Amino acid sequence: MQAKRRPFKDFKPKHFRFETDEDGRVATVTLDRPEKKNPLTFESYQELTDMFRALAKASDVRAVVMTGASGNFCSGGDVFEIIEPLTKMAMPELIDFTRMTGDLVRQMRACPQPIVAAVDGICAGAGAIIAMASDHRLATPEAKTAFLFTRVGLAGADMGACGILPRIIGQGRAAELLFTGRVMAAAEGHAWGFYNALHERDALLPAAQKFARMLADGPWFAHTMTKKMLDQEWAMSIDQLIESEAQTQAICMATGDFRRAFEAFAAKAKPAFEGN
Repeated sequence: MQAKRRPFKDFKPKHFRFETDEDGRVATVTLDRPEKKNPLTFESYQELTDMFRALAKASDVRAVVMTGASGNFCSGGDVFEIIEPLTKMAMPELIDFTRMTGDLVRQMRACPQPIVAAVDGICAGAGAIIAMASDHRLATPEAKTAFLFTRVGLAGADMGACGILPRIIGQGRAAELLFTGRVMAAAEGHAWGFYNALHERDALLPAAQKFARMLADGPWFAHTMTKKMLDQEWAMSIDQLIESEAQTQAICMATGDFRRAFEAFAAKAKPAFEGN
């Protein structure tokens, strides 16, 4: 199966920016339409979805940073390139679209690499969903996050929000945001646990990349298993999740990383994790 993996360092998307550090372990994905606060289009939705699906076969990338260009994260779906066409579609086309947008979240959660969102400025609609679907979220004090679907006559149940957001901030707080579509200020999001930390604008991306690098240089196979368990165990009973974690940990104990970590500890040295 290792033969099917390929480097992702030279990936060249058409609808956003993709860069990696020198060894390819940390990838930074930048939504780059600053003149409109980095909205998504039909094409960028699909290309992001395809990228996260393909990352499962990456031989180099071990963590991903998601951010936006020029002081904003993402303003959601482009009003004239997505919203207006949707008002003219019939039901079969609409369900194709909503399944396609939901598939982005599905692939973000399914990809083995931890995803770190670095959020500044506007983070609204589908942008708020991308932040929500990430594994770790950092923001600036200027970040303004809104699940604003009800503001345009739609349900708050979009792209998994009614299932995932309550897991992060609790049912009552999630219900308020999804019913009202109001802005969640950065300090409020931090206090509620949506954001793990706040950083000044100039420090945000370096902090996100530093955290991603720490994950990439750590026991990254074990991190992939942790991510999988965090997703799966919400649908399990106590007995099922304990058994699932027993199997997961036994798998990790059979890796060379576990043995190398012990040997490094015994030698009072820093372990080198190789993901096997």
